[in-house]
Amino acid sequence: MGFNLAAQELPNLSLLNIEGKSVSLKNDFTETDKIYVFSFWATWCGPCINELEEMNELQEEWKKNLNLEIIAVSIDDSRTQKRVKPLVKGKEWDYNVLLDTNQDFKRAMAIVNPPYTIVVKNGKILYVQNGYVPGSEKELYEKLKTL
Repeated sequence: MGFNLAAQELPNLSLLNIEGKSVSLKNDFTETDKIYVFSFWATWCGPCINELEEMNELQEEWKKNLNLEIIAVSIDDSRTQKRVKPLVKGKEWDYNVLLDTNQDFKRAMAIVNPPYTIVVKNGKILYVQNGYVPGSEKELYEKLKTL
């Protein structure tokens, strides 16, 4: 399910967030010793939505123990992208949501299918989790505590 990476770095890309503001992967997620969890998802991906629902329930608890931010990266293309904001608002997700409309970030990470989670700390990718089954958020949290 999850595997460790030989400290690869985030690609030097900028994506728009759902408010239309440009966000730089290299420059905006650089707080020292903070853990950034990038969760790749799409509006048409049921398991992705389940995973983000679970993490949304748990993130306050996680943040009590860890300096952590979860970033939801939508890989919806131009056809389905207009569904992203209503879905996020409807679910009341408390995430920084980025739009990878051209799938540059997805391609740079060689992601085939969502859900796909990348854990970054101090500019290095330390852990990757592919797919989602109920309970995999607990596996992720156990891993985050070791970083």
